[in-house]
Amino acid sequence: MAGKPTGKQTDRLRGSAALWVDGAYKALIEGGIDAVKVMPLAKALNLSRTSFYWHFEDRDALLSALLLRWQDKNTGNLVARTEAYAESISEAMFNLYDCWIDTALFDAEFDRAVRNWGLTSDAVQDLIQHADNTRRAAVKAMFQRYGFSEKQADSRAATVIYTQVGYIAMLVREPLEPRVRRMPDHIEIYTGQVPSAAEIQRFRARHGLAEVRSEAV
Repeated sequence: MAGKPTGKQTDRLRGSAALWVDGAYKALIEGGIDAVKVMPLAKALNLSRTSFYWHFEDRDALLSALLLRWQDKNTGNLVARTEAYAESISEAMFNLYDCWIDTALFDAEFDRAVRNWGLTSDAVQDLIQHADNTRRAAVKAMFQRYGFSEKQADSRAATVIYTQVGYIAMLVREPLEPRVRRMPDHIEIYTGQVPSAAEIQRFRARHGLAEVRSEAV
């Protein structure tokens, strides 16, 4: 007669909520929302279907957890970067630009997948609109902290946010170095101010990029 499952066997059978959300994330990125289904996920994760119901009432609960992860990571981190300490609007923009480089802060593929999902779900589209409004409001508040008028801050924030949404939607692929080299020019366009050489070098350094001479930036 078989004995009771060991702790490791129980973990394998039950998995974890995070593991199921990880699987749902991977399926969403690779196949869209129609690929996020319990049985295919159970097979991919080598877990039983019963494991799923230890953690989620149904598929909708898993989808809600997936959307919460998206909101926490992409919108939450973006807002946090707009609130990070900076001595100038240029430095504040570089703080925000961390999101466009560091996938630990902002997952562009996740954002694109959720936006595609929103094309088939009014509820998800409402969440996307709320997220975009939150992101835009955060960037607007950032501009206002550096002396821009309410009207100017709003217009500049809209330009920043919707440019990045377009960048994601167009599946732009480019090497990191040329993209970063253009960022000071983008900041000048967005803010009307030229980033200092020190601001540029600090930004490059925290992303592991070699220093460049100011005249070559």
